[in-house]
Order: sequence, then structure tokens, then C-alpha cells
Amino acid sequence: MHEINITEVLAVLAIILTAAKLAGAIAKQIGQPAVLGEMIAGVVLGGSVLHVVDPSAEYIHVLAELGVIILLFEIGMETDLKKLLQVGGESVATAAVGVVAPFMFGYLVCWMLGIEGLVAVVVAASLTATSVGITARVLSDLNRLDDAESRIIIGAAVFDDIVGLVILAVVTGLTEGASLTVGNVSWITFVAFGFLVATVLIGSWIVPPITKLVSKIDLPGTPTMLGLIFALGLAWLASVCGSAMIIGAFAAGLLIRSTPKAEEIEHGIAQLGHFFIPIFFISVGAAVNIRLLNPMVAENRSTLLVASLLIAVAIVGKFIAGYAPFWFKGNKKVIGVGMIPRGEVGLIFAQMGLATEVFDERIFGAVTIMVMATTFVAPPWLKMLLKDKPEDSSKVREYAGIEVLVNDP
Repeated sequence: MHEINITEVLAVLAIILTAAKLAGAIAKQIGQPAVLGEMIAGVVLGGSVLHVVDPSAEYIHVLAELGVIILLFEIGMETDLKKLLQVGGESVATAAVGVVAPFMFGYLVCWMLGIEGLVAVVVAASLTATSVGITARVLSDLNRLDDAESRIIIGAAVFDDIVGLVILAVVTGLTEGASLTVGNVSWITFVAFGFLVATVLIGSWIVPPITKLVSKIDLPGTPTMLGLIFALGLAWLASVCGSAMIIGAFAAGLLIRSTPKAEEIEHGIAQLGHFFIPIFFISVGAAVNIRLLNPMVAENRSTLLVASLLIAVAIVGKFIAGYAPFWFKGNKKVIGVGMIPRGEVGLIFAQMGLATEVFDERIFGAVTIMVMATTFVAPPWLKMLLKDKPEDSSKVREYAGIEVLVNDP
């Protein structure tokens, strides 16, 4: 078993949190979402520049996974399920086009470049991903999570994650030489979608009495711990059932939202998020290898050519998905841009392609650059399309470190 040096861990975590806060503050000062600054800080701290943060280190990976689970739990708590269902048709249409269009465009690019067979399939599959965590964080920073466009994006991104699981399972089977049947794919799809539906339906009558019972325990922080238990428990259950952990965490947030202790839980979880969530975004940035962007290195030129074409179709494929719900009267550009970032989900596809030796270094580098570009272009683009929305007058504000509920006239 690899021994973790606790002194090194403490130093790295201190640097990560300091860099995340400073970079986030600078990003806000220049009119950009804080998450963009955090990801850039990750690039600087990663192996491309300072070699401080290794995203493959076990403790970084674990803390980053906890960060994205807490983030999706928070997003779930801020999401009104009834309003989310109201735009269900729009979300499904967006998700469907957001998977099919990038896959077809990506496969076409590979065919034009003479890249065929399984390599082309895996490259095209990597373009179908959408990072719900990154887009949701940007919308949260802009206080826009309750907009109809945001609900469509989050719903579509959740669908995309579920579809991505199915695609990943299919592609993994192909790389391992497995014979995939319609029955196997149908079962994977049923489990992925069924988990979310079953969790929300069953949890809606199990969670309220549990919350009521636990509220009788007179110990500080009990409601927050209850929320965290639900988030971690459903994330674990989702993974065991063959779904994504973040889907379980999101479902937990939807269920907790309607409980009497929701505000207290949300406040407590937000405090935990201040520690864990920046680690996730720093790790995403640290996984980027900016040396691949140097055209002066001869080996990089072919990689950059492939990457440039993949970036173009990756952006176009997701952007046109925003126009899929043609009957929606809102800002379709916002939906399209919100679907663009691939983030950690795209990196999973890239790593899988490399680990199974389907990708060589050139193709892996091209896919990684595509993931990096789509991840970094979306936050400032969303910022341009959306302005910061002032919070409601009756919101929690902080005075001298103590949060109080105020109501402005």
C-alpha cells in the first residue's frame, strides 16, 4: 500500500486553497466567474508549470470526487424539481442532439483525417460528454440557477451524464473485445435512468419522516450531517447500481430541498463546499498539459491539427443542441454554450482510450486539448451572455462573520 506523506498533503492542500481563493477573486475582479480562475490556478499548479499538484495522486482524486459530489448535492438543493420537470421536454431534446451531433461530427472528422475503426468511435464518443459540474458552478456564480435556460441546461447535462455512462460502457466493451447486444445496452440504459427516477419517487416518502425524526436530536450540526449522509449514501448507491455518483448526489439534493431543515442543511453543506469544491476545479486544471499547445515542437503540429478540428465540431455540436427545443422562447444561445464544457467527463473518455491502448499519444493529446479548450471557453462565454443577477432582497447576508436573514425595503 502506498504510504501518504501527511506533511506533503497538508502543504499541497494549503497551496491549493490559497491559489483557488486568490485566482477566484482575481477572476471576479475582471468580470469572470470564479471557477475560471480556479481552473487556471490548477493549470499553473499542475505538471505543466509548477508541478505542485498531481491530479492522479490518490488523495487529490478522492478529495476532488468528494468536491464534485458536494457540488452536485448543492445544485440539487437549489433546483426546484417541479420547475425542472416543466422543461423536461426541452432538456431531453437538448441532450439528444447534444449527444448525436458531436458524435457524428467527431466521427466525420476522424474519417476525413484517415482515422478509422475503434479509434474514431472512441474519439467521437469523447465529444458527447458534458460537465454538469462546471456549467452549474458558473450559473451559480452568476445567481442564474433558477432561470428556465439554466434548468434546461442542468436537466440536459444530467441526461447527458446518464447517456455518457451508457456510451462509456459500450465503448469499454468494444475496447475489451466484448460482444455487445441490444439487450445489454438496453439494460445499462434502464439501470442508469431507472436509478434517478426510483430514487426520487421512493425518497420523496422516505426522506421527510427520517428528517423529522433526526430533527429531534439536539446536537449542533445534526441536520448538516444528515444531508451529507444522504449525499454520500446515494452517491455510493448510484455507483453500486451502475449509475454515476454525481447523479446520486444530485438526487439527494432534490429530496432534501423539500424538508423543513433544508436551509440549515444548505448553509452547512456550503461551508464544507468551500473546502472540497475548489480542489475539484484545481484538479481539472492540473490535468491539462499545456506543453501540447507549443507548435514549435514538431510532434505537436499534427496533434494540434486534429485538436483544432475536434474543438470546432465539439463547440458546434453542443451549440446547435441549444436550438433543439425550437418551441422554447428563451435564450437558446445560453443553452448551447452551457452544454459545451467537457471537463472531467471528457477526460475520463480520454484516459480510458489511452489506458486501453486505443489512443496513441497523438490522439490522446488531441482529445485532451479539445477537453481543455471546451472547458475554458464556456465560463467567459456564458458570462458575456448573462449578467450577474442580484440576489433576492430577503437573502442571507454575512455581517462580521455571522450570517443573518435581511429584508431590504
